[in-house]
Amino acid sequence: MKTAIWLYLFLFVAFFDLHAQYPILTPFAISLGAAPSFIGLMMGMYSITHLPGNIMAGYGVDRFGSRLFIVFSLMGAGVVLLFQSKVTDPWQLLVLRSISGFVLAFLSPACLALLARISSDVTKQGKFMAGNGLVHTLATVVSPAAGAYLVARIGFTTAFYLLGWVLIITAICALFFIRDIKAAPAVEIEPAPSSTKPVLAEGTPIPWLVFLLPIAMSCAQGILSFELPLMATSSKGMMETGILFSVVSIGALITLSMLFLNKLSSYYRTLWGALGLALVYFTIAAQPPLPFFMLLLFVGMAKGIVLPAISTLLIELSGGAKYGRTFSVLSIAYSVGAFLGPMLAGHLRDNLSPYYLAFLGLMIGVCVLPFHRRKTTLTPIFPKSR
Repeated sequence: MKTAIWLYLFLFVAFFDLHAQYPILTPFAISLGAAPSFIGLMMGMYSITHLPGNIMAGYGVDRFGSRLFIVFSLMGAGVVLLFQSKVTDPWQLLVLRSISGFVLAFLSPACLALLARISSDVTKQGKFMAGNGLVHTLATVVSPAAGAYLVARIGFTTAFYLLGWVLIITAICALFFIRDIKAAPAVEIEPAPSSTKPVLAEGTPIPWLVFLLPIAMSCAQGILSFELPLMATSSKGMMETGILFSVVSIGALITLSMLFLNKLSSYYRTLWGALGLALVYFTIAAQPPLPFFMLLLFVGMAKGIVLPAISTLLIELSGGAKYGRTFSVLSIAYSVGAFLGPMLAGHLRDNLSPYYLAFLGLMIGVCVLPFHRRKTTLTPIFPKSR
């Protein structure tokens, strides 16, 4: 449990630092002379360079543990930010963001695998995944507005320099306070008398259709992250954009705080939460006479349901084995979606609302999710407590 507390603390600092850049990267790129299509390319390259890192992390975490990969990821991202504070050309920013995408690709698989190894009980693992989402959300509630405020007060150069050193110091602390945990042996759970659910064998292959929904989720988030900063045309605009990002995080915090949701089936939380998120994006694209911040609040609430549920669902489907590779593939799916989202939004936004693309992708993910049950029987919607 001590490992989880330290990990949550460092994750909070890391997520705060990284999400503080969301509302300021696009205005920074524009100040360097970048066009919207180039910004979409930059955001896409950041995500696509996640892929080799995700693949390496999948095998490396299972073999060498999580600690060194967490330290390397935080340290590398901090050093990149120090260089980023000195860029004077959009292409330099593109290169540095690509490098940052690679080094940060190790962070999520390593952290999720370490959290999953703390316990072999699926219920407790689900709580750890929810805790990760809660820490992530708490950090992102104030970080976008804080990042915009920081730039308004001290400028882009000093802000990136300061954020870089925060990550470097966090990496040094993680080196001393995080300890690896060997994977706990899988515990065989007898099915309830009224259930026909078979026990998943260790190392059960996960159906690939499951990962279409994480791709769609990340694509939709990438579209939102691309569109919101374009609203900023001044320091005041950056502050407003940062506040809108924080509204999304507040929405996620609301549903993550509803701890009773963790007692529901991870499959149904994933399915219905994703469907609700798709409908919200469709509503945004339709531009109804509703406050924009309220729609973003609903986006966050749906995300707060789906994201921890996906992680728990994968733990159940994996059979308690190869957490590093499982979460590596999940990170790859997120990276692919995060690449597609900004790229499509940057090239199609003049002809079609990118939010329609988010709706379409999510609906495809929702429609194919039930097909994976041909291979695996899932838990009932209200699993019995043990």
